[in-house]
Amino acid sequence: MRIAVLGTGGIGGYFGGRLAASGHDVTFVARGPHLEAIRDHGLVVTSVAGDVTVEPARVTDDVASIGVVDVVLLAVKTWQLPPVLEALPSLVGPDTAVVTTQNGVEAPDQVAGLVGRAVVLPGIAKIFAFIDGPGRITHAGGPASLAFDEWSATPGATSDRVTRLRAAVTASGAVSPVPDDIWAELWSKMLFVVPFGGLGAALDATIGELRSHAPRRVLLQDAMREVESLARARGIRLPEGIVEGTIAFVDDQPADATTSLQRDLLEGRPSELDAWTGAVVRLAGESGVDVPLHRLLLEVLTSRHPAALLG
Repeated sequence: MRIAVLGTGGIGGYFGGRLAASGHDVTFVARGPHLEAIRDHGLVVTSVAGDVTVEPARVTDDVASIGVVDVVLLAVKTWQLPPVLEALPSLVGPDTAVVTTQNGVEAPDQVAGLVGRAVVLPGIAKIFAFIDGPGRITHAGGPASLAFDEWSATPGATSDRVTRLRAAVTASGAVSPVPDDIWAELWSKMLFVVPFGGLGAALDATIGELRSHAPRRVLLQDAMREVESLARARGIRLPEGIVEGTIAFVDDQPADATTSLQRDLLEGRPSELDAWTGAVVRLAGESGVDVPLHRLLLEVLTSRHPAALLG
């Protein structure tokens, strides 16, 4: 299977690295020292699920040079999408699938606006992984799963391309669960990551510090309930008890875990604040749902980090 990984960070590096190590023809797109290190020494993935090294590794900073592929793993952050989308059509043929992995719920529509819904497999990556120096990816925890499906999947039915890609991900040593409803899964992840990211950034707190301090734990639950109310108002069929189940998931995660949003804001980098907290506030306004905690978090974070929405 020919695969292009656009964004060789925690998600793209981990899943792309495992797919490459298991024999697939994977081309990674990277920049700067990360590109040079991968080109010279390969891609090193250090993981709690077992280490992987891809050497030699195909890597480039020129998307147009790759050509048509079977699968595009779109693993850049939301603020990086516009320039990447400009080059995306060069990778897409009649049978190509583009798997979106961005946090939030708006990226599939952005991609479909360019290449069409038939090409897009909305996806969710659940993993704590990050670039740990040029050419190195560290997977610190989390389920390390990549779920995806057709845009309007029929319950109980699976397309051939989805079946093949799930089999490839599973054979690589990663996890590819079968979602009952991919849109419910996207919103379920949003319900976890956006409250965790927003509160974690505002309070400079790890997941362990949020869950173990009673007032913070209540705030986390309240923020999750705001996202739940918004999703249901928009017709998303979230499972009953979603907040309680998500809090149980929080309790199982590594205590020192933080989100990419926290790390980016605190280190002064462009962030996904608009696609996370900003999207909750924006979509709530469209849907007539009040989300006061997210409105407060958005105001606090944009006031504290004036360039937060410029990404």
